[in-house]
Amino acid sequence: MSTQIGSILPRVSRRAALLGAAAGAAALASPAFAAPSSLAPPDGPASRNGRISQSLVQWCYAKYWPEEEMAKVAKGLGCTSVELIDPKHWDMLKKHGLTCAIAGSHGFTQGMNNPKYQPQCLAILRERIGQCADAGVPNVITFTGMREDIPSDVGMDNCVKGYKQIVGYAEQKGVTICLEMLNSRVHEFMKGHPGYQGDHTDYCIELIKRVGSPRLKLLFDIYHVQIMDGDVISRIRQHKDYIGHVHTAGNPGRKELDNTQEINYPPIMRALLDVGYKGHVGQEFIPTRDPLQGLREAVRVCDV
Repeated sequence: MSTQIGSILPRVSRRAALLGAAAGAAALASPAFAAPSSLAPPDGPASRNGRISQSLVQWCYAKYWPEEEMAKVAKGLGCTSVELIDPKHWDMLKKHGLTCAIAGSHGFTQGMNNPKYQPQCLAILRERIGQCADAGVPNVITFTGMREDIPSDVGMDNCVKGYKQIVGYAEQKGVTICLEMLNSRVHEFMKGHPGYQGDHTDYCIELIKRVGSPRLKLLFDIYHVQIMDGDVISRIRQHKDYIGHVHTAGNPGRKELDNTQEINYPPIMRALLDVGYKGHVGQEFIPTRDPLQGLREAVRVCDV
């Protein structure tokens, strides 16, 4: 079992592994908060309209709550998913009336752009696609990988060749592979990924179009898109047919969706509704204060 930073182990989410490897790191340091005995606020769940299906991204809050407690938090907030969580917990999620909106797979450091990593990426993707199909999990995450001196055009060619080897299986199983665009600009742990090849929306979209399968789509991470490309709402409208999953976080800092950050989330959520987006929006910010309070605020902001 690899302990490489950035890996998504076969049964552990990439980000949970990262957090474990970096325990005590200053970038993620914050006081611990326990979930209260009553998770639902007196005025009801934070998500009331239910037009945007919301999800908690497990790695962000793993240091605060174990998996089942996190499921209770999600349920109390009115969310319908806990994502990037070990498949061994999927049955537990079902017990709480939740799903896993997207599953983890291989790491973002060793991805499909490099032929020497493709066999392991394809093996992990194939295993996870099968598990997703059996459990009713709709999506699995994937990454281009780091450049490692691979030119952009060569990296894209390699990715296209690699994904064409697996999309047929994804089509057969009815599972969507979601390619995540990550920012390469921010040089802080888990807030940016310097050297990542798929660091622009247009690059990832071109790659997806070249593969030409409805089962390869974009993981549209609003935080990363804002940093690298901006023009978020126009990009949602432009690429609506290629968006398979969505993530949030406040910028700068990959923190709460509050009034200290620059992204205006309500109109972005309305734009998703306008283009007919039916998937989940995963809350993927790194807490800087009480995580439950921050999540309640984020869920309410996105509940348009």
